[in-house]
Amino acid sequence: MGLILLAFGLVLIVEGLAYALAPSLIERMLEALRSLPEQARRLVGLLGVVSGFVLLWGAYQVGF
Repeated sequence: MGLILLAFGLVLIVEGLAYALAPSLIERMLEALRSLPEQARRLVGLLGVVSGFVLLWGAYQVGF
């Protein structure tokens, strides 16, 4: 459970920093995502989920 809270906290920190430091870049990125077909957005989301699980697994193996 602690690992899940750690990961969630890290996601919130990174997301918050992105919105705080580069809000115009976030807006441009959202516009680019809107132009992608729905299937491509699903694939990007799935790749993000898989990448997150791989990173969590790697952190767990290292001893976090």
